[in-house]
Amino acid sequence: MPLRLQLRKLIKQFLYQKQFSGAAGLEITDEIRVTIAAQACMLQLNRSDGLYPKLTYILIYPSTFVVTRPQVDESGLVSDTTQALVGESWQNGRVILAWDNVLHGARNFVDGRNVVLHEFAHQLDSETGAADGAPLLAGASSYRSWASAFCEEFDDLQKDARRGRRSLIDHYGATNPAEFFAVATETFFEQPRQMAKHHAELFEVLKRYYRIDPRTWQLTE
Repeated sequence: MPLRLQLRKLIKQFLYQKQFSGAAGLEITDEIRVTIAAQACMLQLNRSDGLYPKLTYILIYPSTFVVTRPQVDESGLVSDTTQALVGESWQNGRVILAWDNVLHGARNFVDGRNVVLHEFAHQLDSETGAADGAPLLAGASSYRSWASAFCEEFDDLQKDARRGRRSLIDHYGATNPAEFFAVATETFFEQPRQMAKHHAELFEVLKRYYRIDPRTWQLTE
């Protein structure tokens, strides 16, 4: 089926199945719903294993939102810390997004940064029951190929981050394997030619997983 037709059908299904809600006074419009749905559904092209089956609810803030969470230091002392975020993905079926950042990602699809792709990659990752950088794959051989490519690239990115070296994949991906998968997904879709050139093995395993090659992206088929 042509990609454009696939995408249209997926968007309609997504809008029917998922609930959208605004926060901090944001009114949900068709533009907001379709913009988010279209980007989220790009990760589902050529796939037939369910449209984010665990996801039920998308909460959208106008812009960066602040969360407060307990944090335990090395001595065991618990204190509240605040973080300013543009997106979050929860394993209980929720995604939270900042609308201004969503809009920026939709308008600039070549900078390697896209909060919708990032947070919905986390949703795919958590379908196995744990967000650990290894989404649901076809079989043992797929997991071996995945582990080989991801472990080496993750280690390299951590070294780049520690040494302050520039890299195509954003240093935020060095945080943990789950963030690496989400950041690598952003790069795969937005900068596929650069990724194929500089991270060939990683690009190939992502191409097999997503079942599409963004280098020849043709939504006008």
